[in-house]
Amino acid sequence: MTTLTQKTALHAAARASRQRIEENQPVIGFLDQRLLSVSLILLLVGVVMVYSASIASAEKLMHNPAHYLNRHLIFAGLGLFAGFITYQIPTKFWRHTRWLSLLAVFVLLILVLIPGIGKEVNGSRRWIDFGLFGLQASELAKLGVIIFLAGYLVNQQQDVQQSFMAFMRPLFVVVLVCVLLMLEPDFGATAVLMGITMGMLFLGGVRILHFLFFVITSVVALTLVAISSEYRVQRILSFLDPWQHSQDSGYQLVQSLIAVGRGEWFGVGLGNSMQKLFYLPEAHTDFVFAIFAEEFGLVGVVVLIALFVMLLLRAFAIARGAMRLQRPYQAYLASGVGLWLGLQAVINIGVNLGALPTKGLTLPLISYGGSNLICVCIGIALLLRVHKENIRASHGYAKNTSGNRSNRRKKGAGI
Repeated sequence: MTTLTQKTALHAAARASRQRIEENQPVIGFLDQRLLSVSLILLLVGVVMVYSASIASAEKLMHNPAHYLNRHLIFAGLGLFAGFITYQIPTKFWRHTRWLSLLAVFVLLILVLIPGIGKEVNGSRRWIDFGLFGLQASELAKLGVIIFLAGYLVNQQQDVQQSFMAFMRPLFVVVLVCVLLMLEPDFGATAVLMGITMGMLFLGGVRILHFLFFVITSVVALTLVAISSEYRVQRILSFLDPWQHSQDSGYQLVQSLIAVGRGEWFGVGLGNSMQKLFYLPEAHTDFVFAIFAEEFGLVGVVVLIALFVMLLLRAFAIARGAMRLQRPYQAYLASGVGLWLGLQAVINIGVNLGALPTKGLTLPLISYGGSNLICVCIGIALLLRVHKENIRASHGYAKNTSGNRSNRRKKGAGI
């Protein structure tokens, strides 16, 4: 009896100790340190590459070689601040406000189309002009759709898996968003959004016939949109044979391929790129990967891609952890962010290497661009928040299990 009493006291002390540890747990204890480390490394690489790729154009256009670097540092600071705030917000908040998030997306996408509010650059009206900076509505649209789809898949999970109409309802919403994006026009963001939707519906367990219907319909629709514009047709032709169009529609891709080829194994060295000297347009934005390949070579490219793979593996590991803890909303939310970052990275790298037609998409955490950088930081903060809640949920489960075992022992002792 004394031994049993001692064991019970030890279990009680252990539970109290665990509770004190959890209550006094520092913020770093709940962070996914691998995800955070990889994200910060990519962010630092981006800062270095934006400065390296933009120094010549900034000197010529702005008379300040650090112009784009300074702005990028401000965007990075805003992104880290927005990420910190997002990390403090429980994920249930996003689930309860998913319709409000979706409404905000529609409002922004409509505002950007209004002359005087939307800012037109290179024939596309994608930014809402706030004077000192512009907000790219399509970046927030990706986040808003992910938050909406995650909530819908949880609330209507059985219906989505069985009913065709329940499967189609969120697609109507996504199609409306894509129509507004194409009015800008922004074909790249539309393709990414359709890819995210496909991935999340597949993970939601929809019927394979319904999924194939959506995939085939999406491919046909995107193909028709691509060939409906002479400008996009020229991009496709220049993609198929860039060297034949090297002085017109294929010029940018040819210069990108030259940059990648010049890098060879180990690159020409940081800051020594030739293609950034007004040969390759958008060297610090859409084609910063080509400059990176030129300066760091194949070895550097492999390391950079490995960092992105590590980031995506952590995102999907966090999603699996949430699903194991029976937290499906958090699982779909993390999966959606992972799909978004993965698709955008693959498309950008594919475009730089000539494997995909030019889309006008940035490389997450690397390219210059305030809206994308801030939204990506928010997305990573959502992943970190899901991981934090996973840890808390698993600790709670462990404590409940331990308490149940202790109660059973007490009942056994009474008998």
